[in-house]
Amino acid sequence: MSEKRKTYDKEFKLSAVKMIIEGGMSVSRVSKDLGVNENSLHNWKRAYQEDRQDAFPGKGRMKPEEEEIRKLKRELHIVKMERDILKKAIAFFAREEE
Repeated sequence: MSEKRKTYDKEFKLSAVKMIIEGGMSVSRVSKDLGVNENSLHNWKRAYQEDRQDAFPGKGRMKPEEEEIRKLKRELHIVKMERDILKKAIAFFAREEE
């Protein structure tokens, strides 16, 4: 049987990473103490060091930059659909005038 994948909240991840960075503890020690895979801790540490403010945005939440890109892509899609409708309307009315 497969085990259910463990999930950790932002505060837990931050405290684990701070134990490594600020506490001077080794990744293997924190891994054993908290029962978290070492690879996960390395990934959390890297994510924290790359972007401390927006690290660990949570399930379904995006970083502000990613949210803006998603919003702009959606707007672009809508504008393209409107443009295509207008092109078809122009072609339709141009044929009627003939």
